[in-house]
Amino acid sequence: MNFFSLSAAIMLLAGVAKAQNPLITNQYTADPTAKVFEGKIYLYPSHDILATPGHGRLAWFCMEDYHVFSSPNLTDWTDHGMIVSQTTVPWVDATTYSMWAPDCVYRNGKYYFYFPSTASGGVNGKGFTVGVAIADKPYGPFKPLAEPIKGVHGIDPCVFVDKNGQAYIYYAQGNIYAAKLKDNMTELASDPVILGELPAQGLKEGPFVFERKGIYYLTYPHVANKIERLEYATSNNPMGPFKFAGVIMDESASGCWTNHHSLVEFKNQWYLFYHDRDLSPKFDKARSVRADSLFFNADGTIRKVIPTLRGAGLTRANKQIQIDRYSAISNQGTKVDFIDTANYMKGWKTTFNQKGAWVRYNAVDFSVKKLKDIDVMATSAQGTNVEIRLDKPTGPLLATAKVSKGANWHTTKTALLKTPVGKHDLFVISKDASPVDIDWVKFN
Repeated sequence: MNFFSLSAAIMLLAGVAKAQNPLITNQYTADPTAKVFEGKIYLYPSHDILATPGHGRLAWFCMEDYHVFSSPNLTDWTDHGMIVSQTTVPWVDATTYSMWAPDCVYRNGKYYFYFPSTASGGVNGKGFTVGVAIADKPYGPFKPLAEPIKGVHGIDPCVFVDKNGQAYIYYAQGNIYAAKLKDNMTELASDPVILGELPAQGLKEGPFVFERKGIYYLTYPHVANKIERLEYATSNNPMGPFKFAGVIMDESASGCWTNHHSLVEFKNQWYLFYHDRDLSPKFDKARSVRADSLFFNADGTIRKVIPTLRGAGLTRANKQIQIDRYSAISNQGTKVDFIDTANYMKGWKTTFNQKGAWVRYNAVDFSVKKLKDIDVMATSAQGTNVEIRLDKPTGPLLATAKVSKGANWHTTKTALLKTPVGKHDLFVISKDASPVDIDWVKFN
């Protein structure tokens, strides 16, 4: 087992996946395609790793394989492990570490996984092309075909199956291209055409196409200024012409140069999956997948999505509630930093240094029965008191945790004054001026 595979296996065993943003915190993930299969959300991202001498191009995108994740509720995520690797695809040049943004669709009882990579010399021409791997289940095992799709030269494949059964493939290579697929889902049924109605200036890539209420949406990242933002165009035909309709998400506040996305409806709510560089703040070639709720206006236009730390989905009260992924925070007396700047994947902490400072964490599920106490993972040099309240800073008091003084992280267990029921927002409030760092809270 090589170094990268061993590292991936270790991280899988110690896997961490959460309801907050970013969704996956035990490995880098990017370019997320989310689909609903068998009543669950399945997430097919690309997998960033850090290049080292002889393994990829230093200081550039480096990707050698794909994982698939699933969730029944947008809260609990399962890593099903590696499904396709550059070393298991016959036509891929395994020295290029170029397994970029993928897609997956269901058709005729099979799951078709589409992925771009750099071909070995002479296979379908030079540069990037798109391959297919096929499985009976959405999590695999996937078997790659021996050859890529003939006639496709580009990256970021998206495959859309219309209501009449016709399948289309979209991809990027300087422009965004579209073509029909044959029923076998592995060959072109028409020559690719450029979707030329989009903004002429600036890089466009990562197409994702879907249909809603008779409107076909072509969504894509576009460098309108210096870094990518997410835009969309609409049509009454999956091959266009498409008319520019607006911006889905503005450029990242972090300065992450890329964004890549998908939109999916799950249990009567639409969501935008995208990425940023949360776990790699100094290097935007190691990205992390996020998700936020998305809404349509009555006329079919898309409301702009404002990125959040909280993300989507309920958080059960008996799980670690990462309050650093807050929904709102007081204007003064609070800040969020990494727990360990030598290992960003350990996550974040919330520092309170002023009396009355607070953090709000939305949508905690208290349906868990027989809750008796709460754990607060914290550290405070001088010792302090922290209040846990419901719904507002002056809401019902659940507990006052007395964090003892000391230099090390430790758990403070406090009996609950009352047992909540249903769904509530949670407030964590500093009762004193003594500084305290909090990692998470958890009800038992």
